[in-house]
Amino acid sequence: MREKLENIQAQGIKEIQSAKNLKDLEALRVKYLGKKGEITQILRGMGKLPPEERPVIGELANKVRENITEELKKSKEALEAKALEEKLAAEAIDVTMPGRKSPLGSIHPLRQSVENLEEIFISMGFKVVEGPEIETVENNFDALNAPKNHPSRDLSDTFYITDNLVLRTQTSPVQIRVMKESKPPIRVISPGRCFRNDTPDATHSPMFHQLEGLVIDKNITLGDLKGTLEIFAKSFFGSQTKTKFRPHHFPFTEPSAEMDITCFKCGGMGCSMCKGSGWIELLGAGMVHPNVLEYCGIDSEKYSGFAFGMGIDRITMAKHDIDDIRLFFENDQRFLQQFR
Repeated sequence: MREKLENIQAQGIKEIQSAKNLKDLEALRVKYLGKKGEITQILRGMGKLPPEERPVIGELANKVRENITEELKKSKEALEAKALEEKLAAEAIDVTMPGRKSPLGSIHPLRQSVENLEEIFISMGFKVVEGPEIETVENNFDALNAPKNHPSRDLSDTFYITDNLVLRTQTSPVQIRVMKESKPPIRVISPGRCFRNDTPDATHSPMFHQLEGLVIDKNITLGDLKGTLEIFAKSFFGSQTKTKFRPHHFPFTEPSAEMDITCFKCGGMGCSMCKGSGWIELLGAGMVHPNVLEYCGIDSEKYSGFAFGMGIDRITMAKHDIDDIRLFFENDQRFLQQFR
C-alpha cells in the first residue's frame, strides 16, 4: 500500500506538471482527488488493513493528497499566469498605429438652411425668437385676423389638442406673442416646426418648417418689405436672383403679396422646374393688418409694419433641386451625405 501511494504521488505530480491547460488540470484533480479518485479509493479501502498499519498508511495517504493538492495549486497559478500573459499579448495595442476613422455626420440640409437664413436676417438687424409648438387658438387664429369660418380652422387642416389648444399651423403666433409683450420698434424672425393635417406626398408633410419675419416701427412701407426680401433672395440664392411680387390675400396682412424669384436652374429662361415660366413661387408677405396691430395693443395710427413667411423645406428643395419633401425625414444616409 505504501509503494502504491508513492507511485500515485510520483505519477500524479509528473502528470500535473505536464498539463497544458486548466481543463487538463481539472481532469487530473478529479482523477486523483475526486470522489472516485485514486487516493480516495485507497482511503476507503483502509478498513481492510491490519489495525497497526492503518495510522501509518492514513498519514501517508493524507501527505500524498496534500502534496498533489499543492502541486495542483502551483500548476493552476502558473497556467493562469500564462493564459493572462497570452491574452494581454493578443490584446496589446500599438499606440503608434493610426486610429480607425469614424464616419462624420453632417448638419441636416434643413438645419443648414435655418442657420443660413438666420445669418442673413441677423445681418439686417433682426432678432431670432422662438415660441411653443402647442399654441392657443387665440394666438394661432383670432389674433391673426382669421375669420371664424376660415377653412384653416377646420379639423381637416389643423391638429386640435383641445377646443382651445392646437399644434401651431404657422410660426405667426410667435409674432403675436412678441407684439403683445414688446413695444415697437420690433424686428424679429421666428423659425420653427409647424403642423397641418396634410397627407404626406412629394410636396406636403404634416410636419414642416417655417420662418416668418416681422418689422413694426414708424413709417414702415411696402418699399421696406420689398427691399428686405430682395436682399434676402440675393443673399440666399445668388446675386443674379430677381424678385417679382404678385397681389394675394392673407387675413393678417393688407395689402398682401406673394413673391417669386427667377428660376435658378434655368436663369429665368424657362424649364421643367419652373414649368416654363422662368419664375418660382417662394413666399407670402404683406403689410401687417391694422386689426392685428390693435389686437396686440399697438397703435395702428402711429405704427405700421410688414410681415413675411416662407416654408424652409420648400426653399431648401428649390435651392438644391430636391423633388420630394419626404427625403428630409427618412434619414437615408445616401441622401444626407450629399450635404456634407
